[in-house]
Amino acid sequence: VDKKRDLLGALKYWKRAMEMRYSDRTNILSKPVPQALIMAYDYAKEVNSSEELENLIADPDEMRMQALLIRERILGPSHPDTSYYIRYRGAVYADSGNFKRCINLWKYALDMQQSNLDPLSPMTASSLLSFAELFSFMLQDRAKGLLGTTVTFDDLMGILCKSVLEIERAMKQIQCPPDPIQLNKALSIILHLICLLEKVPCSSEQEHFKKQTIYKFLKLQPRGKNNFSPLHLAVDKNTTCVGRYPVCKFPSLQVTAILVECGANINVRDSDNNSPLHIAALNNHPGIMNFLIKSGSHFDATNSRKQTASDLLDEKEIAKNLIQPINHTTLQCLAARVIVNHNISYAGHIPEKLENFVLLHR
Repeated sequence: VDKKRDLLGALKYWKRAMEMRYSDRTNILSKPVPQALIMAYDYAKEVNSSEELENLIADPDEMRMQALLIRERILGPSHPDTSYYIRYRGAVYADSGNFKRCINLWKYALDMQQSNLDPLSPMTASSLLSFAELFSFMLQDRAKGLLGTTVTFDDLMGILCKSVLEIERAMKQIQCPPDPIQLNKALSIILHLICLLEKVPCSSEQEHFKKQTIYKFLKLQPRGKNNFSPLHLAVDKNTTCVGRYPVCKFPSLQVTAILVECGANINVRDSDNNSPLHIAALNNHPGIMNFLIKSGSHFDATNSRKQTASDLLDEKEIAKNLIQPINHTTLQCLAARVIVNHNISYAGHIPEKLENFVLLHR
């Protein structure tokens, strides 16, 4: 049904299987009774007689649901083909404009993957990315005024919660730390989902739930490639390229702002001792730089190469003229730089809080 799209051929084999089940009237091989009907399959149940089988030919959609039911029963939920063909069927619905059926099937497949696969499995990441791409497409259609393509807050928020759960599962594996590349991809997908959520209207209660979820995500302190935090990723243009299809554009001031509001550490460092301000400078984004500085990021803090964010700005870009160091340098910062430049001993001579401040200017 799914691979060859041969409905009549499938019906022929199903009839043969049904005949084998009933060939011995004293020992009929009945199918197991399902514990509950599945909403994603439109509450379909497997046929149990030749008469029910004959009736299927009049309903191709019902036949396709039968194929999914049979495959799940025989292969089980942990087999990759089971979730793959559920997602495939969902994609076919999306192509025909039936987004609700697609979302329901994909959610069911994602739940199946998260229940049976290891954290940050490429298959699970692929499912999460497909959701981000689908929601982005639907929001673009809505913006064009096309009907029947509404994206609800609950749909988006549900996938964000499942994405955060995936990070949580990965971070709990202490003996087997997550692969930075897979973790980086999952973090990027989450930032795209947050970006999309910012485009969807919501109530004050929903807004609170969204920020609560982002706060929970940040508390996990996940790190991607080069030890990037979520805030580093939010100000980096490479976060844009997460899949084959465009979702959101980064650096994103909107995503940066909500991360900071929800408790992201603005002075967090990556493997090269770059703060998010350094990465924003490398991406020549004065708007984000000004926001981070106003939020408390130290303008003259240095990275492992002794470079400040200002040093990383492209001389040819307008951003160099929009960010004036004199406006963001305090006497405290100047004093810290003098201590560092002249190798003045300070450890144990000043309060510990000030020691950390001087360290920012090394």
